[in-house]
Amino acid sequence: MADTQQVDPKAERKAARLAQQISAFSKAHGGAEGQVAYIGERGARIVLVGEDGGWGDLVAPSYAIAEKAVEKAGITVHEAFDGEFAAKVTTGPYEWKRMAGIQVGGPSNS
Repeated sequence: MADTQQVDPKAERKAARLAQQISAFSKAHGGAEGQVAYIGERGARIVLVGEDGGWGDLVAPSYAIAEKAVEKAGITVHEAFDGEFAAKVTTGPYEWKRMAGIQVGGPSNS
């Protein structure tokens, strides 16, 4: 019996679009690394950190699609967002203000 794997065309297109976005981020930031995290029914979050310290994230509808997207983009993927990888993120005044507001119970969209 032949090993047949069904390919969902919609999932393939979504992975390809995410891979394009990841590649564009990587190009804009001198390279990039990422981490994929399962976020429940919502899917999976792809956190990207550029070589310049810039960061961003994307949400994929499933963990499998997120994994395929980072694979297609060819970036280094970390198991966790900690240690040396997290230290590459550069934060500015906006992020510090936003984090402080959240910590003291302020509005999250200030």
